[in-house]
Amino acid sequence: MICQTMRLILEDYSTGRLNVVFTCTDGGQAVDEADRHHPDVVLMDIAMPGMDGIEATRRLRALPQPPHVLILTSLSPSGTVERAVEAGAEGFVSKTDAPEDIIRRITDVCDGLPQFNPSSQRQLINDLNMQQPQSRRDEARAMLDALPEREREAVVLAADGYTNAEIAERMFISERTVKAHISSAGDRLCMGRVQMARLVERADLPDQL
Repeated sequence: MICQTMRLILEDYSTGRLNVVFTCTDGGQAVDEADRHHPDVVLMDIAMPGMDGIEATRRLRALPQPPHVLILTSLSPSGTVERAVEAGAEGFVSKTDAPEDIIRRITDVCDGLPQFNPSSQRQLINDLNMQQPQSRRDEARAMLDALPEREREAVVLAADGYTNAEIAERMFISERTVKAHISSAGDRLCMGRVQMARLVERADLPDQL
């Protein structure tokens, strides 16, 4: 039904500007048909049996004569926009967009203009905002993991509020060695004790000690 509806919209409302050369309901078939017919633009749905729209987009863009790809989707679940762009999609068309808007996006993408409707822009911003804390957490964990094991352990304990004497007792070392570990870690990270405590907080480590 969607294929039939889109064909009617594109051909009837475009007054001869657009010609639908094929429709299909499977990602693999879409790649085969595109390789055979060489369309200028492919409107690609995300959810399809067999190969989904993301993988189909990636394969379409790898063809010798790759078409432009616009994703025809309701933009869920989260991450759809980013994954589609990484696969080579150049824009998004909502199934609820006005026919004139869909046609305009198709013609504009042929002129090299990326097509992001308001829904896709909002989702991309939301996805990036959700990823930022995770990215900062992963970066902090990588910095801590680069420390020698005993230095890392001392830094984490210090960030948890333990005194040097308490750290020494837990690690079965002297307070002098604790200070040396923390000082060495600070030199490696170019951070003071407070900054390292913030780093540990950002890393959001699972309970290990």
